[in-house]
Amino acid sequence: MHPALWISKTGLDAQSTDLQVTSNNLANASTVGYKKNRAVFEDLFYQTVRAPGSQSSQNTNLPSGLMLGTGVKTVATQKDFTQGSFQLTQNQMDMAIEGAGFFQVLMPDGSTTYTRAGNFALNEDGQVVTSGSGFLLQPNITVPDDATSFDVSIDGIVTARVPNNPAPVNLGQIQLADFINPAGLEPIGQNLFRESQASGAPIIGNPSEDGLGNLRGGQLESSNVSVVEELIGLIETQRAYEINAKVISGVDQMLQYVNQTL
Repeated sequence: MHPALWISKTGLDAQSTDLQVTSNNLANASTVGYKKNRAVFEDLFYQTVRAPGSQSSQNTNLPSGLMLGTGVKTVATQKDFTQGSFQLTQNQMDMAIEGAGFFQVLMPDGSTTYTRAGNFALNEDGQVVTSGSGFLLQPNITVPDDATSFDVSIDGIVTARVPNNPAPVNLGQIQLADFINPAGLEPIGQNLFRESQASGAPIIGNPSEDGLGNLRGGQLESSNVSVVEELIGLIETQRAYEINAKVISGVDQMLQYVNQTL
């Protein structure tokens, strides 16, 4: 079998993966707090026919070698944690992180996950939970039933106003978590990430302290997906796929010619 067939086959597989990553980014262009992915590729091992620097005679060496590549493979999908734009909602339960950090979310099994999506809501007990699945924000904040307003300061202090009390009532302190390598977090869906060995342990602190970002109440962080960039990448992926398919077609024609001629 001609080696170019297998090389182009790896190219088709790689471009198919790139297309899947691009389609997922576009599908989540309106998802709150979503961070876009990118596919990471590397070339496969090389078949060394003549090693560079090998002796060509008693007194001379080869200035370059003869090494034939065997294709490409996808090695990773990497998250891009650049800041998304802010959307003003005026919803008192909405929060956005300006800068580094993640909200902490308590899962039903007792583990902690992390999210950039700040579209929170209240459950039947007045506790702040994720709007999609009802998971508790950590540290837990409970809003009184008679609260008339809910405010979050840039440093994470949560206050509410209640009837017959002119001063705001302090409900608690929101803390953020950050990681040495956020790209190493494991996405598990529902806008949530899980700690992994690659991400390192979480670094917990108050907003606006120790390099953590500020909190913006009444706002949401939009997806950092640029639809225009993704569409340009989609065109590039399509063309690269077509070129690899063209190589397969060309090799097939060559083999057909040899088969019919000899």
